[in-house]
Amino acid sequence: MSSRNRRTANAADMFPGMPDLLPKAPPKAEDGEHVARTLDEAIGRSNEILDVALAAHPIVGTYWLSSGGNDSAIVGHLLRGRYDAVLHVNTGTGIPATTQYVTDVAAAWGDTLHELHPKNRYEDLVLGKVIAGSGPNAGWRPIWKGFPGPAGHKVMYRQLKNEPLMRFRRETLGDQTRLPRADRKKIVYLGGMRWGESEKRFRNAEAIDPDGSIVWVSPLVHWTDAHMREYRARHRCQQDHEHAEHRLCFDGALPLNEVTEHIHMSGECLCGAYAKPGELDEIEFFYPEVAARLKALEVEAEQAGVKYCRWGQRNGDSEAAVPAGRLCSSCVAIPGQDDLIDQWRDTGLITPEQHAAFTRPAA
Repeated sequence: MSSRNRRTANAADMFPGMPDLLPKAPPKAEDGEHVARTLDEAIGRSNEILDVALAAHPIVGTYWLSSGGNDSAIVGHLLRGRYDAVLHVNTGTGIPATTQYVTDVAAAWGDTLHELHPKNRYEDLVLGKVIAGSGPNAGWRPIWKGFPGPAGHKVMYRQLKNEPLMRFRRETLGDQTRLPRADRKKIVYLGGMRWGESEKRFRNAEAIDPDGSIVWVSPLVHWTDAHMREYRARHRCQQDHEHAEHRLCFDGALPLNEVTEHIHMSGECLCGAYAKPGELDEIEFFYPEVAARLKALEVEAEQAGVKYCRWGQRNGDSEAAVPAGRLCSSCVAIPGQDDLIDQWRDTGLITPEQHAAFTRPAA
């Protein structure tokens, strides 16, 4: 049994209203943080985390980062009225139905939505058309070429997700370089990281993580899987009827992105850096137009002489892969921390031989 499964093995035994906690204290948990909580106590702590972040920093805006995933939905639902607007990074690689879901939920809740787009297109990155603008390769060498494997995840994260968020920060705050540090304003990005979702998160996630002019806040960081299930059961429509779109059947209903029911992930980014075996076939079954777009890019890459011209194909040495950012909850961590791939093996999704192929360095 994987370490993650050992931590959550008893979660299914918890009844509604009972307290729950992770068996081990996360390394970055505050003193006194690792205590058993009922769901209502966990909700109270979530609001307290945001209160502390807002009180400790000169905040000019609080933004819910809506990926279209299930955990992200709980963040927005729980903190409705406490954020100023919704941010959704449309990476250009994902399933359009997820972006439509985010748009629909924001409209239903009366929220302002900022749909962000990367400066450089995924297709141009794959085809090697994005030339480095700084460093020793500036002006002549592509920053990446080919479909990404583990080593390309960091590049894809920076280009497709991080860059739009950093640009939004700059546009929101303006140039603060001439201001004294004490007078510089900050914004809050609300995300759905939890200690219990993966071994990587267990080691690295923090409730409040200031980073320059951004304060990353993870209000659900202390929630267990049982807390998440109980919250969904409490707020998502369970009636035996024809559900409204996204299960917004009543005021205050917790929305559901139908994409997550089909492919068990939000589908907002399909860069393929850590694609699991058969993932493109699964995408094609439910969203053939998305798979067709990726396959057309494969053909274009092959015709252009790109070496790594297959989506989900390993590109580069996996030993170069490093943690890429806060918004890729299902991506694999650095070598030796490949907990997602371990879960695929432990649940029978891949064979031990396939697991070994994923985790050994590329030739």
